[in-house]
Amino acid sequence: MEKNYSVEDLLHLMAELRNPDGGCPWDLKQSFASIVPSTIEEAYEVAEAIEQEDYEHLHEELGDLLFQVIFYAQLGREQGYFDFSQIVDTLVRKLVRRHPHVFPSGTLYGNRSAEPLNEAEVKRNWEAIKEAERTAKGDEGTLAGVAMGLPALTRAAKLQKRAARVGFDWPDINGVLDKIEEEIAELREAVACGDMEHAQEELGDLLFSCVNASRHLKADPEAALRGCSRKFEQRFGFIEASLQRQGRQVSEATLEELDRLWDKAKEQLVTGAGN
Repeated sequence: MEKNYSVEDLLHLMAELRNPDGGCPWDLKQSFASIVPSTIEEAYEVAEAIEQEDYEHLHEELGDLLFQVIFYAQLGREQGYFDFSQIVDTLVRKLVRRHPHVFPSGTLYGNRSAEPLNEAEVKRNWEAIKEAERTAKGDEGTLAGVAMGLPALTRAAKLQKRAARVGFDWPDINGVLDKIEEEIAELREAVACGDMEHAQEELGDLLFSCVNASRHLKADPEAALRGCSRKFEQRFGFIEASLQRQGRQVSEATLEELDRLWDKAKEQLVTGAGN
């Protein structure tokens, strides 16, 4: 059987793609900034494969994501910032440091802990260590270090989790639901007044409160919204297919017809709870 390629082979491939003498023209013109959109896309494709339980193709999607890391490593090496070995070394050292319950000696191959901690204790220690790391970097404040480049829903959830850890939180989801109703009322008022700038601000407040509800339900807001979007696609596809069988387009149907087909789609498609 043919031998599998290794990480070293992948690093060599990347170097050849970036080789000014005969490399790939597209790869040669890329920069750190230009491949960021691809990195984000590949991460979402990994998430989608997992959510769809498409394990047959998950390893391929993970490979695409790994290639992004290899690409950054090659750019870092070329510009003298870092190389792949430094990426790995920094990662291993950080994970050893953040898992003292597994590596009590502070070294990867030292003695293992004889008294394992429970999950809650591990989480508290993890957050304390991360907080110490942020302080060492000069990132002061409870909310410091939450990346601006995160998707908006994810960043909102992280900010809320940080605030909740120091006691700034609703005691239960009922307070959050009341807040959502309050924000809806304020959004309605802004729309009624024709103040679209204020309406956008109120819409942001409403979305932020919805993320808070998601957090209290221990649900990932990004995953919840992706699931809702897939459900919408399925139901809208049902409407299109139904009309196409009649030789018609969606734009040719009345709103009443579309509503009836939507209700029919909800009855016939098993896509989970909700509207």
